[in-house]
Amino acid sequence: MRAKFARRLIALGGLAAALAGCAGEQTGTILAPATIAVPAQAPRTTGRRMADEADHAKLVASFGGEYRAPATLRLLTEVTDRLVRASERPDEAYAVTLLDSPVVNAFALPSGRLYVTRGLVALASDTSEVAAVLAHEIAHVTLRHATARTEMALRSQLVSRVVADVLNDPATGAQMESQSKVTLARFSRDQELEADAAGVKTLAGAGFDPFGAARFLNALNRTTAMKNGTGSGAEPDMLATHPGTAERINLVTRAARRIGAPGLGVDERARFLAAIDGIAYGDNPGDGMVRGNRFLHPSLGIAFEIPDGIAVENTRNAVLGTTRDGSRRILFDQVESSTGRSLDDVLKATWNDGIDAASIENRIVGGRPAVFAVSKGKDWTFRLAAIRVGEGTFRMIMAAKGSADPDAAFRRWVDSLSGVDPDEARSLKPLHLRIVTASSGDTTEQLAARMVVPDRALDRFLALNGLERGAVLKPGQGYKLIEE
Repeated sequence: MRAKFARRLIALGGLAAALAGCAGEQTGTILAPATIAVPAQAPRTTGRRMADEADHAKLVASFGGEYRAPATLRLLTEVTDRLVRASERPDEAYAVTLLDSPVVNAFALPSGRLYVTRGLVALASDTSEVAAVLAHEIAHVTLRHATARTEMALRSQLVSRVVADVLNDPATGAQMESQSKVTLARFSRDQELEADAAGVKTLAGAGFDPFGAARFLNALNRTTAMKNGTGSGAEPDMLATHPGTAERINLVTRAARRIGAPGLGVDERARFLAAIDGIAYGDNPGDGMVRGNRFLHPSLGIAFEIPDGIAVENTRNAVLGTTRDGSRRILFDQVESSTGRSLDDVLKATWNDGIDAASIENRIVGGRPAVFAVSKGKDWTFRLAAIRVGEGTFRMIMAAKGSADPDAAFRRWVDSLSGVDPDEARSLKPLHLRIVTASSGDTTEQLAARMVVPDRALDRFLALNGLERGAVLKPGQGYKLIEE
């Protein structure tokens, strides 16, 4: 369970623990069996069997379900068909699913299922940008990256096990396992760069602007920087499975220049904006929402203050958070608890490895019964709490890397847990993207002031529309706004 928690904390792109992402808050190829039929209602090209329907249903559910936006899905499907015809394997078949998640994410199953979140669609500024993401995912499938990565991982595990167990050399086995992780991470990064290069080629072959890939990655970098509260996007550590966004921007820009100068292909901006007008933006109030430095969940009737320096992602099953350097992480979720079961039993049952029995502490938090505990691993210290709110039981967990004990910050976070005022709950309305047409004399500052955002309205407007500071709006052209 502790390992599972650590994986969930690391998966801040909104990914489920079993998934691996690659474009942005990441996009990537999912390692999954390729054995299922596509449902009759799914958009598709032709002919091929897809991944197992049960696996597909679980994956979709983990990302909030399918998002119903017929015009958007129709555009994604038509773009995919164009890209497939221009790819090295035009006989492949693909099915596109639009996911109801605000996280910027896209990924592919080896079978040809492509998944795109509404958060990614909202970030793109034109058809060529979203086509660049789809071309990247198609490249993962045609290049058989998932299969190659799985085979390498299995070989590495086998060699390490043979050395450790059969040859009775655990130290060397552990060293080889560590080395294999580095090798696999480099292999995965190489795959991402290979998919980027192949995707740009396919993008241009389908008649789209090949520079759309760089524009999208640049928008991604800007939004990541705002989320992290920094001036630039965070770069991965040495074991990250994906190259830094800046490196990818350089690669796709060079690939596009080899094809030709800017101005090649079409971006189909007006068509794209018409297809996404009105789609949901950000969190769904029913699943909880982040407002400023607070997380509120009206359905559960709870709220808490987000710890300083923590950027959070609200997934369907948990709130996950991390500092920019990854040295401190949080998790908030609801756990099953039968009537009459003590909170310390609940905590032990959901975290059954390494709890320090002497650390278990019964407390009252805001009039609610709670149990605190500590769990220490080799590199991390975990502070845990189980809290009963009405008939529900929630976990709040903070992890700190190294010798630091997060006790003080953890207790402040737990003490901030409160109910949601009914008036405040009623004020939480879902946000949507609205496409407005610029009039003569409109400025970026004027349009940005109309957006319903917690802060940095101008920066968010510019990043959302692919504009730089000082940009002059074009009368008659559409621009994205975030509105209720």
